This record gives sequence, structure tokens and C-alpha cells, in this order.
Amino acid sequence: MGAHMKGYDFIMIGHISKDIMIDYSGNEERITGGAVVYSSAAAAQSSAAVIAVSKAAAEDSGLFEPLRNPKIEWVVIASPLTTSIRNTYHTADKEKREVLLLQQADPFSLEELPQVPADIYYFAGLFKGEIPETLIWPLSRKGKIALDAQGVLRCSEGGSLVFEDWKEKHQFLPMIHYFKVDAAEAEILTGISNREAAALRLCEWGAGEVVLTHNTEIIVCDGSSLYRAPYTNKNNSGRTGRGDTSFASYLAWRKEHNIAESVSYAAALCSIKMESPGPFRGTIDDVYARMRETPRF
Repeated sequence: MGAHMKGYDFIMIGHISKDIMIDYSGNEERITGGAVVYSSAAAAQSSAAVIAVSKAAAEDSGLFEPLRNPKIEWVVIASPLTTSIRNTYHTADKEKREVLLLQQADPFSLEELPQVPADIYYFAGLFKGEIPETLIWPLSRKGKIALDAQGVLRCSEGGSLVFEDWKEKHQFLPMIHYFKVDAAEAEILTGISNREAAALRLCEWGAGEVVLTHNTEIIVCDGSSLYRAPYTNKNNSGRTGRGDTSFASYLAWRKEHNIAESVSYAAALCSIKMESPGPFRGTIDDVYARMRETPRF
């Protein structure tokens, strides 16, 4: 993969976030997070050519320094505020958390995006409205759309996170080639608690490939078949960014591999990432080694 005459593999769009992380024992940590941070790292370390587009206030430009990677081209657009989120985890496995949106950068507009060709336009939103749905149609005419459901389901009520069904789902799902959900989001969208059945329903409504993450595994549905691979992480210290890392690594590998191999690759890569905080920094060889250790379903 990599840069070529055609352009880039990904244009990834999303706010970075000044995250305040409070664990179940009350310890506080401040990190630079956001779906675009974890997604761009996972794709770039999988040899994809990535442009990451974000927004931040001028005084927060230094937040991008630790994110610099020769494999990622960052485009930072000025905004009066930088998004900031406080995550309070209530359990050791980090599965239950309270999310509070403290402040939010401006939404993206079509005119602000880089005017270069890309195979996939990746919507790495944190809250609804950050990447307006009006961008889906024009960008779908240029490349494939990959959309993380959190960017259309997570809403802010006075800063508090609430999940609301995506009213426009039937209009937009047929324009989305790759659609990422977790088990809870899939149930909100479909009303179906069974993960496999929910993924299939989203395909029936028009999504091309549905990537569904759960704390034990990744499931991919293409409308006719289901593929899955288990997470094998030995601890949860790097749990934050699990879905973003899984989705981006799946897409990066999917460009040149079938679904079965891509879901196994994504589960292995994300398992490594979950064993240490921050974005994935390993190599493809590391992922192959983990894949060889992983039992097949």
C-alpha cells in the first residue's frame, strides 16, 4: 500500500480530545485521545497511507507533537476550542464508564477537507454533529465511506453522554461501505440483542460490511456470511481505543486481503494494543506472531 499516484488509502476525519481518565480507584490521568488518534495509528502501522484531519485551538497545537508519525500526514484546522472529554471508569475491566463532554471543537465542513484522492473516507467522530451527515453523500461519490456509529449515536445533553437512535440510518446506510458498531450500538440501531442477527440486519438495511466489536471478539458480516476472531489480550491497560483500533486495522488489511484474514489481523493487532496504553505502535510482524498464537473459532 502506501502513497501512490491515485492518492491516499485513507482520509480520516475526527476531533482529537483532551481526555481526562479517572479509573475505578480514583486515579486521574490526562491523555490526548480521540477516535482519529487510535485509528490513524493502527492503519499507518499496517502500511496504509493516511491523512488525519482534526480540529484544535491554536494554544493546543502541542498536543499533536506526540502523535507525529512519518506514516501519517496530519492536517489541523483551527477551532476556538479543542474537544475535551472526561471518562470515569467504574470497573477494573473498563467496560463501564461515565462520559462527560467538557467542551467541543467546531464541526467539519466539506470545503475544509484535503482535496486529494482517497480510497476510503473514514468518519472517526466522537459525538453526533462533529462530522455532519451531509458529508456522507458527496464523499461517497469520491471513495468508500467508513463510519463509526459512535459519531452518529453519541449525543450530548448538557455535556452528559446519551445514546439516541440514528434517525437517518435508512437514508445513509446504503452509502456506507464499512460500518462499525459495538454490541450496545448495534442493539440501539436495530432493537436486536443478538450480535450476529443485529449485524445481519444492518447489512439488510444497506451497509456493505458491518464490523461489530464485543469485549471478547470482532464479528464481521457482509450480508451473507459471518466472520469472527477473538481478542487475546492478557490485560486491559490499553482498553481505550479498542473499537477504533479494531476498525482501522481491519480496513487497512482489507484492501488487499479477504474478510476472514482481515478480521483475524484486526483482532490480533488490537489485542496487542490493549496490553499497553496509547495508540498501536507495533509492527505487522508483531501482528503475524500474535495471529499464529491465536486459536481459530
